[in-house]
Amino acid sequence: MNTQNKGKALITGASSGIGEVYAERLADRGYDLVLVARRLDRLEALARKIAERTGRKAEVLQADLGDRAGIAAVERRLAEDEAITLLINNAGISLEGSILENGSAQIEKLITVNTLAPTLLAAAAAKAFVARDRGGIVNIASVLAFVPEMMDGLYSGTKAHLLNITLGLASKLQGTKVRAQAVLPGATRSEIWEKSGKDVDTLMPGMVMDTADLVDAALVGYDRGEVVTIPPLADEGQFKAYDAARLAMAPNLSRKDVAPRYRA
Repeated sequence: MNTQNKGKALITGASSGIGEVYAERLADRGYDLVLVARRLDRLEALARKIAERTGRKAEVLQADLGDRAGIAAVERRLAEDEAITLLINNAGISLEGSILENGSAQIEKLITVNTLAPTLLAAAAAKAFVARDRGGIVNIASVLAFVPEMMDGLYSGTKAHLLNITLGLASKLQGTKVRAQAVLPGATRSEIWEKSGKDVDTLMPGMVMDTADLVDAALVGYDRGEVVTIPPLADEGQFKAYDAARLAMAPNLSRKDVAPRYRA
């Protein structure tokens, strides 16, 4: 048991999967916890288990991040609880089927949970942590941010958004004691697949990472100060080359004149 208190970590989507493993690992590292999800019974059971095993305090905050009132409740907690120094922006959902098989209500809920909620929570945390002069924001994105063609582009678009806001935050937070990290899992064994009607082992045989391995790798990346952590990517040079090409293109993306290749 780690007896050093590092403050509190607030974890969304904490009742299962990646969020649950983060809760266990951060308690082991000396954090007290604020566990956020819709399922109160699961949260309370996890809080009891962590408290009994580690001696750390684990509070629960029931909130539906598909609802503006739920998002606002978590924003308030981040702003008002000065002990919170780490946000794990993990809650997310997936659609059953593509954009062609879903109506406006399902699409709106996906965007609310995967894009609106983590954006507002990251903004609330960044402001609060800068004022507290310490903190970290971890956004759980996806490798699909790079390859929308692999699955439905709507889900991957929400994850590309998380990658973008992390890169933007990291730039704005330079010179402070607050940092941002985007974690990009590949296929990971979690309940999100079952909830969206997908069998991940059938879809991606031999390519599914265990949740505990994913979180442990993400924490190694966090300890190293990485802004972007891609646990399944063996060749870091591929990402570095991609990022260098992206940045090299930046000065050429806005010009007064139309590029010659588009002139009739």
